[in-house]
Amino acid sequence: QVQLVESGGGAVQPGGSLRLSCAASGFTFSTYPMSWYRQAPGKERALVAWLTTDGGSTNYADSVKGRCTISRDNRWNTVYLQMNNLLPEGTAWYYCNAHYQGAAGTICPEWDWGQGTQVTVSS
Repeated sequence: QVQLVESGGGAVQPGGSLRLSCAASGFTFSTYPMSWYRQAPGKERALVAWLTTDGGSTNYADSVKGRCTISRDNRWNTVYLQMNNLLPEGTAWYYCNAHYQGAAGTICPEWDWGQGTQVTVSS
């Protein structure tokens, strides 16, 4: 049974930092590319960052580029999202997932979603 358990969220002021973690189990973690998504209030879930199986190649949505770093530790089946200089529009629920590439190279989530971790950026 696949489990994705996100943690590390919280309330921070604009300009603050958070490090999110996602502990994965139930599948061979090291063989799956991984990604982070977020869902802001009233909006659809959106892709934030993604990386390859060995973490050697990373990509970011324009909205977070330069302020976020995605990484993974295959020894611990965990993927991370370091977020710096957080902006109020970063307020959202954050989720991780394994992914595959669909038509035209789109990133498609592999598994059912975990419970997410909530990030609130407010002064």
